[in-house]
This record gives sequence, C-alpha cells and structure tokens, in this order.
Amino acid sequence: MKSKYILPLLFLIQIIILKILRFLPEFIESFYSNGLYLKISYFSRTLLGKIPFSVGDCIYSILIVLAIRWFWKIRKTWKLQWQDNLLRVLSCLSIFYFFFHLLWALNYYREPLFEKMKIQREYTDAELLAFTKKLIVKTNEIQFQITQKESSKIVFPYSQNQAFQMNLNGYRNLAQEHSFFKYEVLSIKKSLFSLPLTYMGFGGYLNPFTNEAQVNDLLPMYNFPLTSCHEMAHQMGFASESECNFIGVLASVKNDNLYYKYSGYSFSLHYCLSIWKVKNEKIFQQLKKSVHGGILKNYQESYDFWKKYQTPIETGFEIFYDNFLKSNNQKDGMDSYSKFVDLMVNYYKTREL
Repeated sequence: MKSKYILPLLFLIQIIILKILRFLPEFIESFYSNGLYLKISYFSRTLLGKIPFSVGDCIYSILIVLAIRWFWKIRKTWKLQWQDNLLRVLSCLSIFYFFFHLLWALNYYREPLFEKMKIQREYTDAELLAFTKKLIVKTNEIQFQITQKESSKIVFPYSQNQAFQMNLNGYRNLAQEHSFFKYEVLSIKKSLFSLPLTYMGFGGYLNPFTNEAQVNDLLPMYNFPLTSCHEMAHQMGFASESECNFIGVLASVKNDNLYYKYSGYSFSLHYCLSIWKVKNEKIFQQLKKSVHGGILKNYQESYDFWKKYQTPIETGFEIFYDNFLKSNNQKDGMDSYSKFVDLMVNYYKTREL
C-alpha cells in the first residue's frame, strides 16, 4: 500500500472506533477521563498556564496562515492533481482528528454527569416553577445586598485577570462537596480572537490541544465569572455544554464573593425565565414582575451587547456548531446549553439555594 493512503485510511478507522466507544462510557470514564486525560491536562496546564497570552490562539493563527498559503499555492493545479491534494487534506484531518480526541475529545463519550451524581433528568412544571421562584428570591436578595437599590444593575468591580484567580475559590468550595470537581493548575486566558468569537456568538472555548481555557474579553462583566467557570469545567474533562453550564453555575454560587454568586444565580434565572416565556407567557409575565429592575437591566445589557454583533456569520456558525455537537455524542446540539436546567432543578430539590 502506498504511504499516501495510510493516514486517510486511519481517519476512517478512527471514525469507526469512535462509533464503538460511544457504547462504552464506563471504559472511557475510568481509563481516559479519570486516568490518561488527568495526566495530559495537568502537564499541559503546568507547561502553559503561567504564560500570559494564549499559546493555542497563536498556534491556530499560524496554522490558518499556512493553510491559506497552501490552498493559494495549489489553486492552479487543484483540478489536475485533485486526488493527491485530497489525500493530503485527508491526511492532515486524520492527524488533527487523532490528537483532538487523544488530548481532550474522548470526554464526549464519558459517563453522563446525572448518573455520576445520581441526579434525575426529568422535572415537572410545578418543580420548575418552584425552583424559578426560589431563584428570583435569591437573585433579588444578592442584587440588593450589593447595590442597596432594587433598580441598580450590577457592575463587576474586578479586572478579568483578578476574576481568573477568584474562580479558584468557588472550585475549592465545590470540590469539598464533590471531589471530582477538583481543579488544579490555573490555565485560563483572554482569547486573542475575542472579536471574531463575538461575531460568532461565543463567550469562550477550550483549546483541546493546549488545554487553555479561552474567554471572550469583550463580554459584559457581570456574566464573566460564570463564563470563565464554564470553560474551566471543560478543562476538567467535562465535554457536555449542559454539564459545563451546571458546573459553572455551582462554582460561581459556591464562591464566597457576592458578585460571583450573582453571576451564577442570574444566569440560571435567565434560562428559567426563557423556558417559561416559551412554555407559558402568562406565568412568565407574572414571574418577571417579581424580578428586581437592576437584574433586568443586566439582562438588557447582555441582550444589547450580542445584538450589536449579530450578523449572518453568527447564524452560520450556530448551524455548524450545532452539527458539530451532534456528531460528538451531544444529540441536543446547541439546545444542550439550556439542558443544564434539568440538572439544576433536580440538584436543588433536596438542597437550599
């Protein structure tokens, strides 16, 4: 067999293996997520964590330039040598695909968090309503505690770099209750691609090759703690977006700092209100009336921010990412972000907010 066919063939074999691994979550959980991955991520974060800029973003920039240069170079010979060029592309994809899964993405196939934590997946409308009302009381309480005025929005008083360090407090407190949420070696950066990320509609992402958590530094700051804690959850080996929203909320509300608690509770409340807006407009309006005006101003601040950058590009990337998630064992795609409410409602059935 000619060597040029080896990597494309391995690409096909990898896809077949992953189709099988989705039926072996216990194996992935024990061997990879709680074994090999912990060593890989610890090494990556120790190596790159103290570098003040995103190494991963720099690598991506170089690779994008090289890819554009290569496609420009072969533009005139593409039709004549299309087979060789296609094999080169498939070979590159094969290498990318292998390291993507080895270094992080096998976590897509691990045991679901609701099983790990023995949390139910379903809830009734009555349970959702009771939980939403509790959230309103709690979020109102914290908002007033900070501002001393119901109509004042929250203004986050810390820098982004301070926030990254402060995230550790919430994770330390959370790990005391659930040891599998222990976070070690901080490696979280402001993304060099923050503006493109904003146009794509993303608050951050994890670089699976360098294990750096990247956060969009243009975001409204009241939501910054939650977003950065979400990306840190990905670093810990949780791939599901709904699970990372859930973990991000817990790490925020378990933080000793009131601004962090507000970030987590207001985020959860916003999702619950959005569900009611779709489910029952009358109940939504009743619930909204009991929310402090300052909280609603923060929601408007976030809405205005994303509205300013909304373009067809965002829609295109949402479609792409929706299909990406579905192809990686997240059947709900982009809708999985809101599924964390399932975990929240059932987690707090027997706990106080």
